[in-house]
Amino acid sequence: MTRVWKWNRPVTVREVLEDLQQERSIAYTTVMTVLDNLHQKGWVRREAEGRAYRYEAVSTRAAYSAALMNDAWTQSDNPAAALVAFFGMMSPQQREALRDAVRIVQGPETPAAENTATENTAAENTVAQNPATENPATENPATENPAAAEGATGG
Repeated sequence: MTRVWKWNRPVTVREVLEDLQQERSIAYTTVMTVLDNLHQKGWVRREAEGRAYRYEAVSTRAAYSAALMNDAWTQSDNPAAALVAFFGMMSPQQREALRDAVRIVQGPETPAAENTATENTAAENTVAQNPATENPATENPATENPAAAEGATGG
């Protein structure tokens, strides 16, 4: 998936193979099997081109990551605690990116939004002072496709 997302266009097995072979030895049939599996799972769509297929990602990498985070969060028996633990693991830069994302989702600042921002800062300070010790990722590791996600994103 990493290669398909990187190019952001339909790719052939041969193109992915040649790119991967710059880093390691890999067989054509291996790349073909992985892309076929990704197609069967609905992660890529394909279109015939002669005797070959061109594969294209169904969603962006950002959308895929967001879906994984949402799945993990909604599967928790205590979503609020999972979020607090997750925020506690974030670096200052990641927390700033989160603040930016919340601002984008909320839209233009209003008096109510300013009050929410003050409440968010207080919550963030609580997380920073009391980082959670449990890891929400290990609390319920069963996402829709964890093994495929690990294998698919690496190549």
